[in-house]
Amino acid sequence: MIQKRPEIDFSKLSTYSIYDRQSKVSLKDFASPYTKGGDFSDFLNSLPNQLGASDLRKVIDSIVTAIKNEHTVMLAMGAHVIKVGLNPILIQLLEKGIIHAVALNGAGIIHDTELAMAGKTSEDVSAVLGDGQFGMARETAEFICDAIQTSVESSSGLGVSIGQAILDANLPYADQSLLATCVRLNIPVTVHVAIGTDIIHMHHGFNPEAAGKASYKDFNTFSSVVATLTKGVYLNVGSAVVLPEVFLKALTLTRNLGFPVHSFTAVNLDFIRQYRPLTNVVNRPTQSNGVGINLIGHHEILLPLIAWGVMDAI
Repeated sequence: MIQKRPEIDFSKLSTYSIYDRQSKVSLKDFASPYTKGGDFSDFLNSLPNQLGASDLRKVIDSIVTAIKNEHTVMLAMGAHVIKVGLNPILIQLLEKGIIHAVALNGAGIIHDTELAMAGKTSEDVSAVLGDGQFGMARETAEFICDAIQTSVESSSGLGVSIGQAILDANLPYADQSLLATCVRLNIPVTVHVAIGTDIIHMHHGFNPEAAGKASYKDFNTFSSVVATLTKGVYLNVGSAVVLPEVFLKALTLTRNLGFPVHSFTAVNLDFIRQYRPLTNVVNRPTQSNGVGINLIGHHEILLPLIAWGVMDAI
């Protein structure tokens, strides 16, 4: 039998005072209006103490704290970060000792090399895909393939091989290259390749054995940096699959070998929420200790904000 429905008497409702209730938003958390003559720190402090603005300040503070206490700050990034024009800001962070290691996917070496070579990159894929000309830039392929071949003789990792080749060739815009800057400053730079994902893999001069060996050496270097990450900061910017997977493997490898990597801040920056970075960078590695932060937004806006905030503070 269906239970008899009760009468609802609103006059018997139990209430409480708003003054006694705990609230998640108060006036002290609100944004401050523009004041003429303010500096960048004034702008950051004017943001509301809510959601993304609060997380933005946490990222800046975590990097500043790591730098002041001489802990590692690692940057892993997809190639789109280069394509939206952020090399000058990243190079400044490298030169000021704020970033201690850089990891790229395979596309990163292509766009970085083209910038150093020609001062431009990123072809219009839609315009050339139809006639099979996408990725067929001759100079790009020849230069990178030659550098990869050189890695066989030098036993260098892929990142160092490309960066050194850019410096040795004295390319006209070498000062705009992340890879060349890292080599010049002796900062670890690694490249993690998935065969078949990059335009150079279509060219007959590409040596897959050499590329694989050099990329594997870079995984070793990457892992050695991860081993120093305790109380540092790991930034994953614009890599949805490859680098989050590489990071998770390097982290478990170093912990398995007895390096107590813990209490670091893991940050993911991208346009949208992606499963793998959230799981393999932000959540799993920090679940027992540490801090995980996920910021949604455009690289060309978020990274300069973070960079300016860090440099302003130190």
